[in-house]
Amino acid sequence: MNLLPLVRRYLSILALLSIASVALTSCKSVTSSDTVDYKSAGAVRGPNLSYPPDLITAQADRRYIVQDGTATMSEYNAAAKKSIQMRSNVMTGIPGMRIARDGERRWLVVEKPAAELYPQVKDFWQENGFLLVVDSPSTGIMETDWAENRAKIQQDWIRSTLNKVLDSIADTGERDKYKTRLEVAKPNETEIYITQKGALEKCVSDTTGNCLYTIWTARPNDPELEAVFLQRLMERLGMTQEQAKAMVAAPLGPKTPKAKFVQEGPNQGYIELSASFDRSWRDVGLALDRSNFTVEDRNRTAGVYFVRYVNPKDLGDTKGFFSNLFSSKDDSSLKAKKYQVIVKSTGENSANVYVQNADGKPENTPAGFQLLTLLTDQLTK
Repeated sequence: MNLLPLVRRYLSILALLSIASVALTSCKSVTSSDTVDYKSAGAVRGPNLSYPPDLITAQADRRYIVQDGTATMSEYNAAAKKSIQMRSNVMTGIPGMRIARDGERRWLVVEKPAAELYPQVKDFWQENGFLLVVDSPSTGIMETDWAENRAKIQQDWIRSTLNKVLDSIADTGERDKYKTRLEVAKPNETEIYITQKGALEKCVSDTTGNCLYTIWTARPNDPELEAVFLQRLMERLGMTQEQAKAMVAAPLGPKTPKAKFVQEGPNQGYIELSASFDRSWRDVGLALDRSNFTVEDRNRTAGVYFVRYVNPKDLGDTKGFFSNLFSSKDDSSLKAKKYQVIVKSTGENSANVYVQNADGKPENTPAGFQLLTLLTDQLTK
C-alpha cells in the first residue's frame, strides 16, 4: 500500500492549520454599529422564499423572479415597465411607520394590527440568524437565544478558505440576546420595542496571573445595537434603507431622570414617576425587558405586568450567573419567582410603581425591595 499520498495530504492539512492559527492570533476585532452577523448554536436557516401577500420590499426586484408558463416579448416588456413603476413608488417608503423616541429610548410605531405584524417580526429574527426561546403571539412577546456576532471576527483569505474548520475555534467572547414586545397603543397601531442584553466571557486568574477558568458576566446594554435592528426591521417591513437609516439616526432628546425611589419602611417602598400613565407604562416595560425579568403577560387597562424574576443568588453558582444560561443543565426557570409589577396613575403627569407577589399582595420583603431598587436603576438610565 502506497502511504505517500496520505502522508502528503496529512502534512498539507497541518501546514494550512498552522498558517491559519498564526494569522488568527494576529487578528484584531472589527466593530461596527451596523455590521452584525449573528450565529446561534444549532440554527438552521434556509433562504426566505416568500413574503406576506401585502408586503412589498424595495430590495426585491421582481424582474428576476421566474414566472410559471410562457410569455411573449411584449408581455415581458410590459411586466418590466410595471415592475419599475412599482419600485419607484416604494422608494418613498410605506406610510404609517416611524421611529418614536423619548430621551435615549427608541421604538417603532407601525399603523398595522399586532396580529398581522407578529409573524413578520418572527421571520425577521430567524432570517438574521437567531433562534427564538420565547415565541408568544398571544402576548406579543418574543425573545431570542444567546448568539455571537461573527462579524467581530476579521475575515481574511485564510479564514475564508478554512471557514468550516475554524468556525468553532475563533470566538469573540461576547453574546447577545434580544427581546421584542409588540404593544397595541390604539386600534390598528402597534408599538414595537427591541431591547438588547449582552454577556462577556472573562478569565478568572490566580495570584500569578494564570487563567483558572472563564465566566460569563453581564455586559452593559448597547442602544446602538437596538437601533441597528430597528433599522433592519423597518427595511424588512418595506421601508428603503436610506429612509430607515435617516429615521434611526435622527438626534435623540435630552436625558431627563423621571424615577424616584420612595422608601416607607425597612422593606417597603415604591417608585415615583414624573410622567403620564402611557409614558410610565412604556418606561416600566422597557426597564423590565432590560433586566432579569421575564414578562409572561400584561394587562394595560389594569396597569399590571405579570413577571418572573431570577435572582442570581438563588442559582448558587459560584462561577457567574450567565454560565447557567449557556449550560445544558440550566435550572434558572425552576428558580424563578412570580411577581406583579403595578403601574398606577396618580395624576395627569405622575404615576407610582409597586411590586406585589403572585397573589397580588404587597411584597414587603427584602426580595421586593431589591426588585424596586433594580427597576429604579433601569428607569434612571
